[in-house]
Amino acid sequence: MSLGEILVIDDEDQIRKLLEITLQSHDFTVKEAATAKLGLLAAANHPPDLIILDLGLPDENGHTVLKKLREWYSKPILILSAQSGEEDIVSALDNGANDYLVKPFRTGELLARIRSSLRKSSFEENNPVFDFDDLQIDLITRTVKKNNETVKLTATEYTLLALFVKNEGKVLTHNYLLKEIWGPTYVAESQYLRVYIAQLRKKIEDNPNRPLHLLTESGVGYRFVGKK
Repeated sequence: MSLGEILVIDDEDQIRKLLEITLQSHDFTVKEAATAKLGLLAAANHPPDLIILDLGLPDENGHTVLKKLREWYSKPILILSAQSGEEDIVSALDNGANDYLVKPFRTGELLARIRSSLRKSSFEENNPVFDFDDLQIDLITRTVKKNNETVKLTATEYTLLALFVKNEGKVLTHNYLLKEIWGPTYVAESQYLRVYIAQLRKKIEDNPNRPLHLLTESGVGYRFVGKK
């Protein structure tokens, strides 16, 4: 039985072949595309359970492809790219990528990232809507409402809020949040987290200076409380 269908959009023949062999040996069904055009067409014709996307495609910038996919595709997108600059990584995550892995990569880590993304996706499909009186989060449509008015969030703000919502009541440490949202190389970049927490509070709290939903656990991390 297949664990899920994965679409690989990458122009490197060797990478596609390696991924095909690795993923199929771990019970995934694999489809391939060597260009942005073919990848977008394949995704639209038969939406997969997860997309592995290279940013260095020959016919279109991978960041643009990511934005086009996120206009309608809500399942996980994992970036697999030789582009290792902070700007590329942050841009991809802000534009809706679920994870980012730099080439060359370790197959064990890739498989772990894939399994993690698919587990989260399955949870969202089975538990799509959270209603906390003044705050409603729909994980399928990726929409957030405050007092029945739509709240505009960036992709990273939404991903962070969704992570909190799915772990309601639990204290999430700084390191855990940084690793989950930005990747293991960002566990020391606590300023990233402070900035996004402040932005989220401005959008979802009645009084950002006295938050009732997104609480600080001093010296440890943050905790999301649904009901006020």
